[in-house]
Amino acid sequence: MSRDVFDQSEYERRVNRTKARLREENLDAIVVSDPANMNYLTGYDGWSFYVHQAVIVTPDADDEPVWVGREMDANGARATAWLSEPNIRSYSDDHVHSPYDLHPMDYVADVLEDLDVEDGRIGLEMDASYFTAKSYTRLQENLPEAEFEDRTLLVNWVRVKKSERELEYMREAARISEVAMEAGLETIEEGVPEYEAAAAISEALITGTDAFGGDYPSIVPLMPSGDHTGTPHLTWTDRPFEQGDPVIIELSGCRHRYHSPMARTTFVGDPPAILEDTAEIVVEGLEAALDAAEPGVTCESVEKAWRDTIAKYDIEKEDRIGYSMGLGYPPDWGEHTASIRPGDETVLEEDMTFHMIPGIWTDEVGVEISETFHVTSDGAETLAEFPRKLFTT
Repeated sequence: MSRDVFDQSEYERRVNRTKARLREENLDAIVVSDPANMNYLTGYDGWSFYVHQAVIVTPDADDEPVWVGREMDANGARATAWLSEPNIRSYSDDHVHSPYDLHPMDYVADVLEDLDVEDGRIGLEMDASYFTAKSYTRLQENLPEAEFEDRTLLVNWVRVKKSERELEYMREAARISEVAMEAGLETIEEGVPEYEAAAAISEALITGTDAFGGDYPSIVPLMPSGDHTGTPHLTWTDRPFEQGDPVIIELSGCRHRYHSPMARTTFVGDPPAILEDTAEIVVEGLEAALDAAEPGVTCESVEKAWRDTIAKYDIEKEDRIGYSMGLGYPPDWGEHTASIRPGDETVLEEDMTFHMIPGIWTDEVGVEISETFHVTSDGAETLAEFPRKLFTT
């Protein structure tokens, strides 16, 4: 189970770094509701984020985090988290979709009172996917003396530099990405329904390699095709692939919730010159940006290497071309911190990890060729080993 994924000492280091941030920001507690952050701090791993749950951290040196969740999920916390029994707290099932005007945040408020912070400064992940507006108002109603502060990214920034064990899992996820991408490319051909390619990819993502299996990724395989390759976040349909179809595949292997995304583009038949030329430009720009990535440079300077490259071909792209990522749960494997884009002055540090996806989408064509990379003392280490080119079937 998850308690075997990392040594307890690694979790304790993570918690201590988080507590140091709380002290720096003069917070009496933080209520963590992002499931990736919950996992990062405690090891808790369950598909329970569709109901309200949280991990509460206080700055007191000797205090463990407190996991709070649905009663039926408490055994999941016991099975996967490193926490001692008193720090696994659960609310009764009548708090879920309650006909009695109960809400899980009523119980979270009780736990905060037990921790003597009911009138303190409490950080909340206000922009986390599973922290709702009602969660906020119920906490306010229950703890009127508390001062709530938005600290959505506090733990995310603690996560941004990876340990060697985290990097090991991301490298294993890269091996799964390679297998899954190969499965997708081998399945796509004229007459094959799009869903068959998605099924082949999904099977490979779970089956993994001969050495280890895969977990469910935070994002399903993305497969825009035909006229829709300029729309990057479409999935699949019943439509059979046709001669002349470009197809983009974006996927990620997942190992103990750690990801290594990769995107490639293929074509059913003989590709037109404009698609071949665009793919070559994407590869050239991607490699220029990877060459620029090293400790001490800023995210925006890495993006500039890409932008300067494509400018030679009179192409402009305003979107970001990458983001920090690693540990994740649906709906996203990104960390929501550093982005490789103009204006982001985040300085790259050793052991940061990014997904660099400098696609070009126009009214005529769409091409995605991406890499996950690790910032090392020598520059960018790409985690996957897969040809950077336009594929054909």
